[in-house]
Amino acid sequence: MAMFQLSGLDEAPFQPLFDLSDEDLQARAMRRMVVDKHPGFPCRVSLQDAAIGEEVLLLPYTHLDAHSPYRSGGAIFVRRGAARAVLAPGEVPAYVTSRIISLRAYDAAHLMIHADVVDGGAVAETLAALFDDPAVEYVHLHNAKRGCFSSLAVRAPAAG
Repeated sequence: MAMFQLSGLDEAPFQPLFDLSDEDLQARAMRRMVVDKHPGFPCRVSLQDAAIGEEVLLLPYTHLDAHSPYRSGGAIFVRRGAARAVLAPGEVPAYVTSRIISLRAYDAAHLMIHADVVDGGAVAETLAALFDDPAVEYVHLHNAKRGCFSSLAVRAPAAG
């Protein structure tokens, strides 16, 4: 089976947003929140659920920013001070394994060629199987219940 690697979003574009006023955030269709339950606020940068009391931003994000009929976006959470997570090949974070996940596999032309919905505990096996198809360039993971973008999976570099 092919190996995959998940990564969070680059934190650089998001962290300056925490310095904006609530009014400026609202003008950009964003909202500052304080986490009041766990789990429930999965950070797309750190690939972790934010802890109770942490500050997060809820903001629109274009997760498939390509010239494609599948171009799309949606709301995501980002934690203040979060650093981009790049996980070890084959690793799936707890915030994914604890949810029902939609997996959407795309080819080099950014066209969806496979899709599945699985329990989070089956994500690693499903990703490995998807990457067995050489046409799969990348896979987007989405939280199935709310449909929000969760993370990006790519084919892991060959060992050696």
